[in-house]
Amino acid sequence: MAEKANNGKYVPGTYATRKPGSESLVGHYVRIWESRRLAQEESDRAATASSELAPCITFSRKIGVGALEIADIVADKLGYKVADRELIEQIANQTNISEKAVAYFDERFPGYVNRTFKYLFGEKAFIDTDYSRHLISAIVAIAGLEPTVFVGRGAHLILPRDRVLAVRCIGSDDYRAKRIADIMRISKAEAKKKLSGIDKEQSVFFKKVFGKKVATPYEFDMVMNLDHFTNPGDVADIVTLAFNKKFKAAG
Repeated sequence: MAEKANNGKYVPGTYATRKPGSESLVGHYVRIWESRRLAQEESDRAATASSELAPCITFSRKIGVGALEIADIVADKLGYKVADRELIEQIANQTNISEKAVAYFDERFPGYVNRTFKYLFGEKAFIDTDYSRHLISAIVAIAGLEPTVFVGRGAHLILPRDRVLAVRCIGSDDYRAKRIADIMRISKAEAKKKLSGIDKEQSVFFKKVFGKKVATPYEFDMVMNLDHFTNPGDVADIVTLAFNKKFKAAG
């Protein structure tokens, strides 16, 4: 699969051929959240709240390296769903949907948002507090429903570290520019300009939402330089093996 342009603008993680659209997946999650909330009203909520998240995989990436394609392959191998940037943003940004996620999340994982905020930010207050809370709730509520492969939006910083295989995909500016130039059918020089702007947007997001300037390698279980892998399937095999070694083999 290849990522594509949208009216001349590169949109991270968009594909020429996609699985069910984010709108469909949002509806899927909302229906489950609502049905499980109703079921919880007739059951022991304390038992549900203490239940453990299934192991997940999170992909953090330099934009343009093709991490979503790898995530799709990994998800197919494991029978997981993929929650990408577009899906997570739809839930976090739409008040009526995020409220459902927050309600389900707060009942199942009481106190988790506050603990996560304290861990990430200490006592500091951030401008986007509401958005950050919705983002945290969306990601953990999705993870609480079913095993998931997350791509982007800092999921590796939000989910419990012992329940996550955190993967960082990087690549040189030349490698990323060549991929974007091929995808958008533009010159490599134009692609580099676009990537420069996208990188700045990503940096601003992490600074604003998480108070972080850079992603350090110590945040991840593995960092892969995709300049040196020509086949996304090979990367997916490595990630799947690492996941099985970390979780399934132990369980």
